[in-house]
Amino acid sequence: MALNGTVMRGAKALLCAVMAAGVFTFAAPAYAQEVAPEQLALARKYVDLTDNGAIFETTVVETGVATLQQITSLNPELGEQTTAVIDEVIKEYSGRKGELLDQFARLYAMRFNMEELNQIVAFYESPTGQKLANANNELNQDLSRVLQVYTNNLRSEFFAKVRAGLRAQGVEL
Repeated sequence: MALNGTVMRGAKALLCAVMAAGVFTFAAPAYAQEVAPEQLALARKYVDLTDNGAIFETTVVETGVATLQQITSLNPELGEQTTAVIDEVIKEYSGRKGELLDQFARLYAMRFNMEELNQIVAFYESPTGQKLANANNELNQDLSRVLQVYTNNLRSEFFAKVRAGLRAQGVEL
């Protein structure tokens, strides 16, 4: 009987996966939908106004550091050579920032109409909007730290409550 339950759960999981793949297949054309050039330009302006964290540069450098760590963990003697090559590869990517930001802009342009984009851009061009854009990187780091502490405390507290509930039922962990 346990085997049948396992098979049924597996079949259900497979069915869900197939259905999800179908949904994504049909949703793909929506992502590729055309957006008016002026709407895309306005969305890109917003992306440029709010890119104070230099997400592209940060991502490329973090990828370089991870690559260096991966290679030097396997071959520590290659540290200097690998660093030199990584510096060259990073330079190759320096002109490709626009590709990523254009993709970001397309997402915004698909979700906001021209009027909304105009309002968003107007806000981010204002002193308050600029202050928010400049503060977002630090705020996100602070929010992440607060969330991490909360999550750690929640895990401990949650586990203790479940353990107490089980203990009340005569189960010791």
